[in-house]
Amino acid sequence: MANKKKENEKELEVDEILSRSERFIEKNKNLLIYGLTVVAVVIGLYLAYHYGYAVPREEKATLAIFKGEQYFERDSFALALNGNGLDYEGFDVIIDQYGSTKAGNLAKAYAGICYYRLGDPQTAIKYLKSFSSNDTQIAPAMIGLIGDCYVSIGEVEEGIRYFEKAALKVNNEILSPIYLKKAGIAYESLNQYKDAINAYTAIKEKYNRSMEAMDIDKYITRAEILSKK
Repeated sequence: MANKKKENEKELEVDEILSRSERFIEKNKNLLIYGLTVVAVVIGLYLAYHYGYAVPREEKATLAIFKGEQYFERDSFALALNGNGLDYEGFDVIIDQYGSTKAGNLAKAYAGICYYRLGDPQTAIKYLKSFSSNDTQIAPAMIGLIGDCYVSIGEVEEGIRYFEKAALKVNNEILSPIYLKKAGIAYESLNQYKDAINAYTAIKEKYNRSMEAMDIDKYITRAEILSKK
């Protein structure tokens, strides 16, 4: 009997909840319809943008950059940057037209390297800084190249900052010791021998199996001797 009573009470509760829901829907019908319409419009706009604009644009950018990559691989940096006047317009144009795409972003890295190799580190810095990537190898390499650019224009301290940043970001046996060694040599050029020793010692202690570690003792010794003069 008690169970029957509980069941009846539950049924009444469910009915009451349903009744309240119906009243809420009826009362706010127009608002709900408006809200659903807005959501549908937003979704529709996103799909239209994605498939009608973004995807085709990405495909065009990928096709546009293909020949530039071929020139780049052959060390034809001027052609890669400026185009061939026929069927390829160059990384600069690709960046202007498709800079917001993945391929356009990659073109910024290519352009930065090209400008550096062509002897224009100042412009190279601009492009390399505009490039963004989470890749564990490419991103540190571009950061390290920014360091090379700064050193080549005489801003050695800024170059060191980027070398150390690249070494810390990549943190592996291959690239980190390369950037630490660059930092050490740059420190020596500023007569900051203790900092140079610290950079070289980090190679010896943290990356002792790297190529740079094989002769790092002579760099440490040289910096120690120079620090005492």
